[in-house]
This record gives sequence, structure tokens and C-alpha cells, in this order.
Amino acid sequence: MKQLGQYPPPRHVIAHLSDPHLLAGGALQYGAIDTEAGLRLSLERLAAVDPPPQALVFTGDLADKGEPAAYARLRQIVEPAAAAMGAEVVWVMGNHDERSDYALGLFDEASDAPQDRVHEVDGLRIISLDSSVPGYHHGALSDDQLTWLADVLATPAEHGTLLAVHHPPIPLPMLRAAELIELLDQDRLAAVLEGSDVRGILAGHLHFSTYSLFAGIPVSVASASCYTSDPAPVDRFVSGVSTGQAFTMVHAYADRLVHTIVPLDTGVEVTAVGLDIMAAVEDLTPEEARELASNKTSPFNAQHELEDS
Repeated sequence: MKQLGQYPPPRHVIAHLSDPHLLAGGALQYGAIDTEAGLRLSLERLAAVDPPPQALVFTGDLADKGEPAAYARLRQIVEPAAAAMGAEVVWVMGNHDERSDYALGLFDEASDAPQDRVHEVDGLRIISLDSSVPGYHHGALSDDQLTWLADVLATPAEHGTLLAVHHPPIPLPMLRAAELIELLDQDRLAAVLEGSDVRGILAGHLHFSTYSLFAGIPVSVASASCYTSDPAPVDRFVSGVSTGQAFTMVHAYADRLVHTIVPLDTGVEVTAVGLDIMAAVEDLTPEEARELASNKTSPFNAQHELEDS
């Protein structure tokens, strides 16, 4: 990738997807949402991302009812697509997932213990932290989990750590209903993360994109691929709608993360620049390329002004 601006290419590229809520047998969620279609569309959109992601991080609610067949179908859809991209898959438990079926279906392990795992992606550590509470929708972390997390973080990773957890540790001013099923005792998690090499927290659960800070660490919540939560509903405490589905791209640089929302609906194209310009740009210096793109009277911009008129 040729550097055109002030920043070099990112060191790591991560796709942050959330809440596919897959159902067994192709059943429709609420009788209306084809969750498998949303997941497939996410992966189709991802296949066009350049450079491709090194990891696909799914922050929970992988199976709407925790069905074994849904986890099997999830792997059938995601794993070949991830392999084609050369990406590692990072699964995270959500409140709709069931631990024993999740462990057996995704990791071929018989276990009902918290599903906490560590992944290493070219020097970037990604920790999958299970915030689910069996039988409930709110989130919590046990003393043993926090001790485990502190032990892992005691040794810094080469390029830092991303923490992936379903329940976001942030205020929820646009979805007050989610306060009833939030992550409890967040101060205990903050005490573990403070001073660590955690560069960012990736979360889901809310079914819309939002951002905040937690213990001084950027938090990014990804939207869902099934349905979304309307953050400004009319005459509703909660309103789930079939629009605005998206995932988030995370580009990690040496000193920062850049989060970009990628909607699943591509919309109607109203203007475009073809890829042929890249061939011309490759032969130019960065200064010449900037002059071509930025100067309002350059041949490139003059041509586009003519086309718009």
C-alpha cells in the first residue's frame, strides 16, 4: 500500500463484528430477520476491504438461542470466509450464548466454565473475556476471571492488547433499557486494566455503534448484523429495527486506533472515482498526487466538475 498522506499503513487490521444471533434451521428472528443473510452480507462486504483483516472479532450473541446447530452453521459460514482472507477468528461469549454449547460447538471442548481465551495476531494480543451470567442477560466477571485477566496482562504484548467483551463498560444514555442488563461492578474491571497495555476495548450487546472511554481506554461498540436498536425511538422503551446494520473496521497504528463503521447496506451510488486513477497515482510523488487531488483547477477536478454540471 503506497503511503499518500502523513501516516504509514496500519500495523494491524481487525474486523469487529457483533451480535449475529444465528438461529438453527434458517429460522427467522422475530419472524422477520434472516440472521444468516446478515452474517453472509457482512462477510461479503469484508471480502472487499483492502488490506484484508488479520482477525475477525465477533463480540458475542453468536447464536440467538444458544442452539448447537446454530454454532455449527456459524462455523460453516465464517471459517471458510476467514481462511480466504487469511484472518484468525476470535469468538466472544454473549448473553444469548450458552457456555456448554458454545464451547463444544466452536472449540470442540466439553466445558461450562467461563469462556476466556487469548489470541496472538502478529504481536497484537486479543483477549476474549466472557462477561455472560448463566440464566441472565446482564453481565458480570468473577473474582477468578479478574485474577486470570490480571495474570495475562502482567506480561505486556509486543504491540499491546485489545480486550473483546460482550457487555460494554460504558454509560448508556441512548438506550436506558440496557442499563438493566449492563456489566455489573465495572470498577473491579477498571482496577485490573489501569496501567496495563490494553489499547482498546471492543464490545457489542447494544445493537448500535457508540464510543466512550473506560479506565482511560477507548471503547468501541459495534452494531449488529441482524437488527439494530433505534437510539431515538418514538413511544417505545426499546425499538428493534431492520436498518442500519453494520460492522466496524479497526486499524491499529503504533500510537492509536482508528474505528470505521461499514454499513451492510451499500446504498445508491451518486458519484464515484474509478480505480484507474490509482495507476496514475502510483507513478506520482506524494506531492504531485496531492496537487492532482487537491488543486481545484487540476485536470482531475476540472473533469469531475464538468461531469457534475
